[in-house]
Amino acid sequence: MTRFLAPWPHVSVIAVLDILLVAVIIYEFLMLIRGTRAAPMLVGVAVLALAFYFARIGELSTLNWLLSTLFPYVVFALIVVFQSEIRHALARLGTRLSFSRSSSSEADAYDDIVLAANLFSQNQTGALIVIERDIGLRTYVESGVPLDARISYDLLATIFRPSAPLHDGAVIVQGERVAAAACFLPLSMNPVLSTQLGTRHRAGIGITEETDAIAVIVSEESGAISLAVAGKIERDISVEQLREHLSGLLRRYVARSTLPTPITNGTERIADVDSPPRASIPRNIDPGLHPGVDR
Repeated sequence: MTRFLAPWPHVSVIAVLDILLVAVIIYEFLMLIRGTRAAPMLVGVAVLALAFYFARIGELSTLNWLLSTLFPYVVFALIVVFQSEIRHALARLGTRLSFSRSSSSEADAYDDIVLAANLFSQNQTGALIVIERDIGLRTYVESGVPLDARISYDLLATIFRPSAPLHDGAVIVQGERVAAAACFLPLSMNPVLSTQLGTRHRAGIGITEETDAIAVIVSEESGAISLAVAGKIERDISVEQLREHLSGLLRRYVARSTLPTPITNGTERIADVDSPPRASIPRNIDPGLHPGVDR
């Protein structure tokens, strides 16, 4: 009798572990497609599966033959339909398994992004800055104008000056360098996004849906600063919140710096002599139809 009861605890533990793993996979899959265009597609797939089931138990020979003929191609159809979600899931898995890269010398580079975002916000200058992390952005870098220049406050202020030829589109930052400017990015097709979001914001969200990049977006209409990560956007954040978020997301300390302070007579002064000079940027910007520009 003992011989038959002994294996049961071992089998039950394996069964529980099996159920937990399946539950985790289903949960992660549902969280991945929640709020995306894949959700209604999944409902359609479930309807087809129910039709196949009822055709089998109801002995509907014609419908059963049709579904049986099409079933071998369903797997390929699902891969095509859910290719974006599958690619995003694999990218997330690879990011979790990889070791994070950090460099103490990069803190000053990203603080220049914070300073530049503050400048663009005060002058209501539209800007889109994408920070590369573990997943490479070579495809999008090649769509713009290559620069390969060390990132700095002055460089960003010059690129996004409305009269500059590279102010349209996105700037892609790789490590401590600006890889390219005027880059084209994929637009997010998420149906739950607010209709108030322009093309620049949708481009910033779109690149974070496809990769693990971080997008810093400054609205041309209101000067509000937004941060997009993993297909989600946090709008109207302060400069200090932007600094804290970048510090946490990039797993490094971004030093606090004195921000330029405007005064009431229409001119501006620098509160700290060590801070970079402010660039005077006009506010009349033609948004155009570029993927990195609000409409």
